[in-house]
Amino acid sequence: MTHTHPELSAPGPLAPGALRVIPLGGLGDVGRNMTAFEYDGRILLVDCGVLFPEDHHPGVDLILPDFEPIRDRLDAVEALVLTHGHEDHIGATPYLLRERGDIPLVGSNLTLSLVRPKLREHRLKETVHHPVKEGDTVSFGPFDLEFVAVNHSIPDALAVVIRTGAGTVLHTGDFKMDQLPLDGRITDLNAFARLGDEGVDLFMTDSTNAEVPGFTTSEQEITPVLERVFARSKQRIIVACFASHIHRVQQILDTAVANNRKVAYVGRSMVRNMGIAQDLGYLTVPPGVMVDAKELAKLPPERQVLVSTGSQGEPLSALSRIAQRSHHFVHIEEGDTVVLASSLIPGNENAVFRVINGLTRWGAEVVHKGNALVHVSGHASAGELLYCYNIVKPKNVLPIHGEYRHMRANGDLARRTGVENVVMAEDGVVVDLADGVATVVGKVDCGYVFVDGSSVGDLTESLLKDRRVLGEEGFVSVIVVVDSVTGKVAAGPTIQARGLAEDDKRFNDIRQPIIDAIDAAVAEGVRDSYQLQQTVRRVVGRWVNKSLQRRPMIIPVVIES
Repeated sequence: MTHTHPELSAPGPLAPGALRVIPLGGLGDVGRNMTAFEYDGRILLVDCGVLFPEDHHPGVDLILPDFEPIRDRLDAVEALVLTHGHEDHIGATPYLLRERGDIPLVGSNLTLSLVRPKLREHRLKETVHHPVKEGDTVSFGPFDLEFVAVNHSIPDALAVVIRTGAGTVLHTGDFKMDQLPLDGRITDLNAFARLGDEGVDLFMTDSTNAEVPGFTTSEQEITPVLERVFARSKQRIIVACFASHIHRVQQILDTAVANNRKVAYVGRSMVRNMGIAQDLGYLTVPPGVMVDAKELAKLPPERQVLVSTGSQGEPLSALSRIAQRSHHFVHIEEGDTVVLASSLIPGNENAVFRVINGLTRWGAEVVHKGNALVHVSGHASAGELLYCYNIVKPKNVLPIHGEYRHMRANGDLARRTGVENVVMAEDGVVVDLADGVATVVGKVDCGYVFVDGSSVGDLTESLLKDRRVLGEEGFVSVIVVVDSVTGKVAAGPTIQARGLAEDDKRFNDIRQPIIDAIDAAVAEGVRDSYQLQQTVRRVVGRWVNKSLQRRPMIIPVVIES
């Protein structure tokens, strides 16, 4: 049975002994993952990530989970568990701690170390940190937690087991089942099997790769591809990857040493994160391989390797600036090789292809996932998910982390293994686990929260629509002065347009119709300036639509003199 929810009302009170699950982000998007668990009047949060904006979010810096459903109950939050250190799971943590600064943070050593600089950037006092590792058990209020090692594209990722009087929840976080990981740390299937034997009442599973058949390729398969790229490249090599992809950077360092090349990091987040990883022992840097980026430029091109941010085409990233020839010391030359060692996050395709085209224009050879095996996913494919369902044998399944098509595919896999109760939810859909059964009980308002400069949450979808209209259709301002006694047009209309026509004289034909429309409205007894502005808006809108086939933003101003 699969539950769907076309129209849902607000949920009722939580029944005694039941566990409530409220997804606040990440169910419907690849990003801003966050889930609230409520039991016995207390709340546990798992993950608090960001989503990066797409082209239809003009001016937006970040998108956060919606804290509104729990905002008036933040005092009941026992802890925030962070499953791993990717931005889509930890990036919104400072914004949550702005609202309550003493929420304990629970996560692996690396994960918490990646959060600390974010708190300093936001000038927040460091809250209580509880470092945990696989096999650890810890309790926060009524929540008994156990942590399980899982393999992902960043070290130290953890699944979390949440035990309450309502039953046992296994939340995978992001994971895959690479059997030959670079760090030797595999997903603990023994623990999954043990939990399955004990009984898992609700299995919350990563859906990102549920549509992909078979098993995700091992990270080790990338090493020989990188070796071939390095061996044939006669000039400088630039490798762009996520600033948190420690495994990939390790492969680059090792391959650079084997090919007598030096390496430099480009991009603030890359420098910071790799420094943290090296200090904690997650990244082994061979002696003598690292140099400062400006020192690297003094070496012959065939000895240079740059490791850069910007694999998703972010406009302000190092790689984008290199592609635009606006970077202050890195300039692409004919024969350089650029490796994009990452997957395409949905929505970023156009930005990435712009960067690829820019690099190619300057003579670089661009190696990317489309033409070479330079990246593998960090998420379990369908074969791995089936394996997990058969091991865990859950009573209820709630697919998480992915777009709706991914979650639907994940739910289908669960049903094929015999799971009878698959609950499909989206952000804000409330699921209660009571008497061993998970059911949808309602929905809370839960939308996008936009970060726009220093503003958090003030930017609405209506304002975004205005920005899109301005960007795509332009705007027209019309200023008219009317006589306060007679209502006749005393001056104007003055018309200015941007993004529509090079010459405002193009609008001369509409000046008289505006005057005629105002005279007609006044003759009918309309003297209110707002109503006169709407009259102007209608006349200009019809004319622009007919003459220019555009629908710009129209800003009419009627002034009485």
